[in-house]
Amino acid sequence: MSQSISTKNQRVADEYRAKKGYTKKFKEREIRAKKIVAKLKKMYPHPKSELIYNTKFQYVVAVAMSAQCTDDRVNLVNKELFKTYKTVSDFADADPEAFSKAISSVTFYRNKTKHIIAAANIVRDEFGGRVPNHREGLMKLPGVASKTANVVMGELFDTWEGIAVDTHVRRFALRFDLTDKKTLDTIEPELMALIPKKDWKYVNNGFVLYGRHLCKARPHEDCTDHPLTPIWLPALDRWPKSK
Repeated sequence: MSQSISTKNQRVADEYRAKKGYTKKFKEREIRAKKIVAKLKKMYPHPKSELIYNTKFQYVVAVAMSAQCTDDRVNLVNKELFKTYKTVSDFADADPEAFSKAISSVTFYRNKTKHIIAAANIVRDEFGGRVPNHREGLMKLPGVASKTANVVMGELFDTWEGIAVDTHVRRFALRFDLTDKKTLDTIEPELMALIPKKDWKYVNNGFVLYGRHLCKARPHEDCTDHPLTPIWLPALDRWPKSK
């Protein structure tokens, strides 16, 4: 992990401990986070993305397409798309109009078309047709920001340089009072300060799978029987807003 990320994590942790009245809160959150991650590890011991793909670049494409779109929709589109577009060159040489039409049921499909084709050209021309296995290279690709880079690094290379905070991770971080922050970017370093790096891999996919299949975003009454609820019962009455 880069020195800048390590330094940022340490600074966040130090700030928590230094603030008057926050030492106890930080320790309580650290203990609660440990219990939550332990449960997620048991439930999802081998966390994997539910996006379908056959090649590394297809996975990059799938993640890019999933932005503000459901995995189910992306998988439905890619089931057909990946029959035609298999190699990096297939994407790099794609006709923009035809590609846009093929993914038109995905949100922001025009911008995603531009980003995917441009990213394919960079991978082919600058990285020899191989998806880069480091954040710096991934973030050179159009449409790939920090969260996407973390997801790709984890899924394809089993390297976890951060915690990808999406809507599911944000929702549970707030619901279980692991942070006071509200935005995805500000929540990530706080979670990294609470959770040991060796367990980062279980957080994103664990919360995503838990939120998608067990505890959905809309308030519901049957949350009492959900596996994470006994860890912190006040979560029963906390329903964070989407923004």
